[in-house]
Amino acid sequence: MDIEKQTEEISQKKGILAGIWTKCKKCDQIFLQKDLEENLMVCPKCGYYLRLDAKKRIEITVDEDSFKEINSNLKSVDLLNFPGYEEKIKETDVNDAVVTGEARIGGYNIIIAAMDFSFMGGSMGSVVGEKIVRAIEKAIKKKYPVIIVSSSGGARMQEGIVSLMQMGKTSAALAKLSDEGLAYISILTDPTTGGVAASFAMLGDVNIAEPKALIGFAGPRVIEQTIKQQLPEGFQLSEFLEKHGLVDIVVERRDMKKILIKLLGFFSKK
Repeated sequence: MDIEKQTEEISQKKGILAGIWTKCKKCDQIFLQKDLEENLMVCPKCGYYLRLDAKKRIEITVDEDSFKEINSNLKSVDLLNFPGYEEKIKETDVNDAVVTGEARIGGYNIIIAAMDFSFMGGSMGSVVGEKIVRAIEKAIKKKYPVIIVSSSGGARMQEGIVSLMQMGKTSAALAKLSDEGLAYISILTDPTTGGVAASFAMLGDVNIAEPKALIGFAGPRVIEQTIKQQLPEGFQLSEFLEKHGLVDIVVERRDMKKILIKLLGFFSKK
């Protein structure tokens, strides 16, 4: 058998196996993708939380067949002619790092936004900010509460100051939501950092975090280099933030929908 034919057969086998098996990033145990999905992408061996894309997150959070996406046509533009940015935008089959829409949870009408770390590290650019603001404005119009699931490395450097402006833009929209007496529940997942953590992610009426999620503005190494001190163990993880009052509650993924239903019930009575 010639080398070209061998290479072709190996490539075909890899294609068949692609998406069937997944290795845990913490314990290196290999699992069937189907089994992991049934366990909500939480490692059955060590409990490590694997990341979910935006659509999967919405699927496990909202009532079945209740989600209707909005503003799906918005796409990023290479405003600054940043090298390689236009190619990055075209690499994935999602338009940007957040998916927004209307849905129901436990029968309660809500507006939901879920960030997608697989798209440029969930970075916040002009489209992310615009989609979140439009979702909040729709919630105000319909008198619905808002739920945002964050997973982000921060503002998108390829859009420069335009990306930083989204911090104030999204925060201002949430202030209007609050003025209308409508609830905002923020869910922080691993990681929630940078400009997203410094804006809408930490502004919830209730801030919920998944276990062991990295949450903060700058990374631990940068902070240690700046203050010339060693940080406490577990610094910037969900449990540390809960203990120090920056997160209201840490909730396991399998319990998230149940907690959201309770909170929505509480806010609907208020």
